[in-house]
Amino acid sequence: MTLIMLQLRDLPTPDILQKFAARYPEADISATASFLMLLRVATDLSIALDACLSAHGLLQGRWWVLILLMREQAMVSTPSVLAEKLGVTRATMTGLLDGLAQDGLVERVFSEADRRSVQIRLTPKGQAKLDAVMPDYYQRLKQCMQGLDEAQRQQLQTMLSVIDAGIPAWKTSSNVTL
Repeated sequence: MTLIMLQLRDLPTPDILQKFAARYPEADISATASFLMLLRVATDLSIALDACLSAHGLLQGRWWVLILLMREQAMVSTPSVLAEKLGVTRATMTGLLDGLAQDGLVERVFSEADRRSVQIRLTPKGQAKLDAVMPDYYQRLKQCMQGLDEAQRQQLQTMLSVIDAGIPAWKTSSNVTL
């Protein structure tokens, strides 16, 4: 499954939101405006991250695998654990790992006792790739967040946690039938 991220470049004005609220009384104008702005910023951040990573020859999925391996004590994990942590299918993870292994950034280490058991290890070349990417990543991230002081950053994290806790509302079934 391919994820297509649409970008709403033209956010609605308060007047337009009021028009929708007149037709749909359930509409909460400030909640809608906040949600759309958050969605827009998240999309823009993802696009900016893609641009940063592509300058280093990486895509987000592959970069995240390298990051997850670097986080591990021995820089080793299993494909299924990596897939779970990234929220992708095992088939998607296999594709990511195939590309990373082909580029020499990770290696598959098979168990001598059970050849079906495999672990993924970050290679020195993979670590070198991260060492090349991460200073640029951190510099751009620092510039992006420079408008917030430490207290505002903590407040932002708290607010985003509250929003994150509300995401299950999108998954609940409604009484609407089609």
